[in-house]
Amino acid sequence: MSTSGFVVLFLALEISLFSAAASFLGGKLGYPKLISSARIAVFAVCGLLSLSVALLLYALFSHDFHLSYVADHSSRDMSPLYLLTSFYAGNEGSLLFWAWLLSIFAVVANVQNRARNRELMPFASSVIMAIEAFFLVLLVFVANPFAELSVLPADGHGLNPLLENVGMVLHPPVLLAGYVGFAIPFAFAIAALITRRVGGEWLTTVRRWVLISWLLLGLGNLIGAWWAYTELGWGGYWGWDPVENAGLMPWLMATAVLHASVLQRKRGMFKAWNMVLIILTFNLTIFGTFLTRSDFLSSVHTFGLSDMDPYFLTLLGVALIGPLILLLYRRDEFKGEVVEGALI
Repeated sequence: MSTSGFVVLFLALEISLFSAAASFLGGKLGYPKLISSARIAVFAVCGLLSLSVALLLYALFSHDFHLSYVADHSSRDMSPLYLLTSFYAGNEGSLLFWAWLLSIFAVVANVQNRARNRELMPFASSVIMAIEAFFLVLLVFVANPFAELSVLPADGHGLNPLLENVGMVLHPPVLLAGYVGFAIPFAFAIAALITRRVGGEWLTTVRRWVLISWLLLGLGNLIGAWWAYTELGWGGYWGWDPVENAGLMPWLMATAVLHASVLQRKRGMFKAWNMVLIILTFNLTIFGTFLTRSDFLSSVHTFGLSDMDPYFLTLLGVALIGPLILLLYRRDEFKGEVVEGALI
């Protein structure tokens, strides 16, 4: 199980790197066959990550305590429902869930745009798969959910009692789905900057993604607030905990995107601002993911100490500074934008 799971994750990493490179080169050089092979690779990564998820779930439900993750986050007396939640209760499992959701969203984006956005899609897919590769690097080299124990324990540690709540069934997956969903608008924003197609086409494509992710993130925060109220010592509905606030900030930023995108579609306003807002929204989701895995700030929501700080800080630097530099480089594309008068 341990070797099989690791090999599957390693293959997914290799294929995601190929897909990211092939999509970019195919779009840049105009090679349809390269773009097509990159698209097939997107489906392959999704299939491999689905297999990884199935393997970890099987290990949890079969009480395979050879795996460190299973021993740390489950036990024989846990109900099937909480065995399911233990899949994403720990650091490694939640990262696998993040990567798996992103692979599914990548497939959906490719299917939706198979006959449209032919100039944008190769670059958007390249960005998505580069993000996918980042999480797979963490899973393969830093937080392998299939790592083995040297000594087989008789039973596992089980879940933290605070996590044995119906809120655990709904809050993390809904919140994570909202987080992951913003990777798609971010990717299309970068693609629009690369191709100089900064008009309304890319924004029309991602508006539904923004809306659904905004709804999921809002629902996740509401479920989390209800859950916090039922757990003693979690600060009532909202304790202004750093991780709670990290879940709120991208939702507020996405709210601004939804309003500004209407003005761009109807009046040609805020083209540059919509780019900036979507870039910031995605970076805030990554920052929230980082906070739960860091001792940077004290929070009851964190997984504890990890070695991921340099990785996430690097991703944040690249995902924030890189697009803003590209935006400045393409600033001539935004000249003549309506700013004043249209508000009156």
